[in-house]
Amino acid sequence: MGLLKRMNIFQRGLRSLEPESLIEGGGPGRAMVIMAHPDDAEFVCGGTVARWCAEGWEVVYVLITSGDKGTHDRELYSEKLAAIREDEQRTACRVLGVKECIFLGYPDGHTMESSEVRGQIVRLLRIHKPDVVITWDAFRKGFNHRDHRNCGVLVADAIYPLVRDRLFYPEHEIDGLEPHEVNEILLAGSDEPDVVIDTSAYTEKHLDAIMCHESQIGGRTREQFKEMRKQMGRNLGRAPGEERFRRWSIGRPRSR
Repeated sequence: MGLLKRMNIFQRGLRSLEPESLIEGGGPGRAMVIMAHPDDAEFVCGGTVARWCAEGWEVVYVLITSGDKGTHDRELYSEKLAAIREDEQRTACRVLGVKECIFLGYPDGHTMESSEVRGQIVRLLRIHKPDVVITWDAFRKGFNHRDHRNCGVLVADAIYPLVRDRLFYPEHEIDGLEPHEVNEILLAGSDEPDVVIDTSAYTEKHLDAIMCHESQIGGRTREQFKEMRKQMGRNLGRAPGEERFRRWSIGRPRSR
């Protein structure tokens, strides 16, 4: 089944809501951030995570890869880089207040749509029962990183309908895990955002978390990085201290 057809099926399975929802003052709730690489979350939703954690949300990270290819340093090899980036990500999570950081351990650059990976994501959704999931927008137009694109597709498929229907991955039921319904999905990196989250009160903490990823920030100082992000925001027409997402909403009662 083609990517566009799957997107249309997924969207038909959800229904739009007016902006009154858990993410606009209805919390605290539970959130899961599912990304392809260490540092993805900090760059696209770190301010939102900082805000939610400060407001009492329970936030869990899931990283499909450990970013074991992302370097120009000839002294590094994949296993060493993966260990460095995992440590950087855990440090960033402590800065933000994230409850748990889970690495699935797949090779960087090789995130694939497979029943195995979907099953792992479904299992984690059933364990942690998030109200909101943040992941990459797989359906954006134009260039899209392969790992980001496939991450978004895997998560979309896991959320609708796999995690809610007990006959998908029935072994989970044997392990005592019940089906779960995710209410809202925020798609990061979207070219058609329709949700803006004010993170202006958490700019410094957000920057603290980004600076934990020393292997990825190219030796930039904190001030240089702050200015670079301001310029990126201006180029994208984004006000300082805000993060933008495309939202898909289901609107069922939260599970407890």
